[in-house]
Amino acid sequence: MSAIATKPAEILRSPSFAQATLAFARRELRDALVSRWFLLYTIGFAFLAVATSFMSLAGSGSLGFAGFGRTAAGLLNLVMLVVPLMAMTAGATSVAGERERGTLIYLLAQPISPRELLLGKFLGLAVALSASVCIGFGLSAAVLAWRAGGTGVASFLMLVALTCVLATVMLSVGLLISVCTRKAGVAIGVAVFTWLGFVFLSDLGLMAGTIVFKLRVQELFTLAMINPLQAFKMSVVTQLNASLDVLGPAGAYASRQFGAALPWMLLGVLLAWGAVCLSLAAVIISRRSPA
Repeated sequence: MSAIATKPAEILRSPSFAQATLAFARRELRDALVSRWFLLYTIGFAFLAVATSFMSLAGSGSLGFAGFGRTAAGLLNLVMLVVPLMAMTAGATSVAGERERGTLIYLLAQPISPRELLLGKFLGLAVALSASVCIGFGLSAAVLAWRAGGTGVASFLMLVALTCVLATVMLSVGLLISVCTRKAGVAIGVAVFTWLGFVFLSDLGLMAGTIVFKLRVQELFTLAMINPLQAFKMSVVTQLNASLDVLGPAGAYASRQFGAALPWMLLGVLLAWGAVCLSLAAVIISRRSPA
């Protein structure tokens, strides 16, 4: 009888799903902000962003023609290379590192479920990555405002927002890799290999595939859409009010076929990648042993 009577009190003392997730997210964010990877990623991205800003201004003449808009276009390829690698490696080491150190068993012994732990890690790392990206872009924006005024600032802000979305999506891919591996070193290796696959299957891979397999424009566009990096690139180009014709036949076909709905389709592809990868990671971590 006493055991039965204590059950409601135990349930009341247990944190809710939201409380447990947010508590772990704060812990993950605090650890990330003081870690070496956050410092190195932030410094590296900020340096590259500022360097790109100076090069864009140098190439635009003394008046800094279209300063923010020109630099946003220049930063696009940098973002496609650096940000996914940052996010995927950060996510890949998260759960796998806890499992390798033996701390995952300890964490799951607390009143927190595997899904709450995973979601907490995702939220904490997503905020840390977004902060790293925003610091880099903020320094770049300061250089642009100093040298070129505020021309094209809306395009620059849109690039920042879409870059944070890309970082979050690639973090989900990294977490999926992390829950499937037992060692952090293996997880990083798989993450880098996956990143190389995404990069290769972007412009260069699509061009090679078109030549070798003689792909039709519809098939070329489909392959471009399912690659999150290429979807991000097309989304940024449309937000910069530039013609997708610069992306070749697939871009021209997309503009003609979908028109104003295309930006929403591209954003949907990115969000679908993040949702599917995070959902699969939640299922896998719930079924795998923490050891």
